[in-house]
Amino acid sequence: MINPFYQRARKCTATALRLKYSAYYDSFDKQAGSRVWQDGKEMIMLSSNDYLGLTHHPRVVEAAQKALEQWGASSTGARLANGSRSYHEALEEKLADFLGVEACHITISGYTGCMSAICGFAQRGDLVLADKNIHSSLWSGIALSGAKLERFSHNNPADLEEALAHESKDIAKMLVIEGIYSMEGHICPLPDFLEVARKHNCFTVLDDAHGLGVLGIEGRGTASHFGLSSKSLDITCGSFSKSLASTGGFIAGDQYLIEYMKSHARPAIFSAALSPAQVAAASTALDILQEEPEHLQKLWENVDRYNAILQDLKLDTWESQTPAIPIVLGSKDRAYFFWKALKEKGIFTIISVAPGVPPGKDLIRTAISARHTDEDFEKIEEALRYASKKI
Repeated sequence: MINPFYQRARKCTATALRLKYSAYYDSFDKQAGSRVWQDGKEMIMLSSNDYLGLTHHPRVVEAAQKALEQWGASSTGARLANGSRSYHEALEEKLADFLGVEACHITISGYTGCMSAICGFAQRGDLVLADKNIHSSLWSGIALSGAKLERFSHNNPADLEEALAHESKDIAKMLVIEGIYSMEGHICPLPDFLEVARKHNCFTVLDDAHGLGVLGIEGRGTASHFGLSSKSLDITCGSFSKSLASTGGFIAGDQYLIEYMKSHARPAIFSAALSPAQVAAASTALDILQEEPEHLQKLWENVDRYNAILQDLKLDTWESQTPAIPIVLGSKDRAYFFWKALKEKGIFTIISVAPGVPPGKDLIRTAISARHTDEDFEKIEEALRYASKKI
């Protein structure tokens, strides 16, 4: 008799379609700047989260190399046990100071950090109110917490208010939102959400993975973008794999909250510590954010240039406000053929279709970097015109 798990794997339609159309799990042979190579073909990367283009910055590379030489490849343990090192604590202090909060804890991944920001606080009997478009990591944290869940309409404080109107005043409530929604490119109306949260005594968790380095003064994130302090939030979490040219995640807030989280968040407690090279890369990128503002300036200049091309072609960008810019095609077929046409012309993007996005919002996810050049944009525009004629 065939084991049910083998049978399930062999009959999985989603896996069969993924393998047939080869739209995911692409592997590259080489990368340099805004270019990647696949099977010997050079392509422009138009879907990376390397917003500031710091992955190849000489200072970042040098710092990672020095850390590798000094500390070796890994701490080989969890932070709770034998994995903590002085370089972890140094980055935590630096990031907390940058965000203007008391404390920070860094984790092996952004996914782990965002999970921990929720399950490290919420528990069975609590209520989590979540924007329906939040990232998978946040959904995982909610599921692990065991708390009751209430979804509200995307970026809609009024719908949040309506949901809260029907809940008990005595229940512990957590609000979970993102600063920038990476699939849509939307910025959350943070001041409006905080007003509702204060009125109903909600504990606030903001995933600012895509806001850090992109929004606010010196890239301090979504709170700064709105002229607010990060202390207006209870917890800010996010990732180093976007603007900070590394991997890893963080949870930041008041000291006693972070210490509590370190006692209760299983994803953080039982994960290995972030490697020395990755910590050094993120730490140096954080320095560059403050010392070399030209990268952030160039990013937004490139965003404006790219949007002008998309507007000229009358492509639907879902009213994106950020460097994460979707091209909404509206159906799986149109999205697939548009993605394939771009790739033919040497432009690499990501295709996202329902149920990963709402029905009718099947799209190509693109993202702009400070590393994109004039030559890149000429080729991108040519490819977009070609793809537009193909659908």
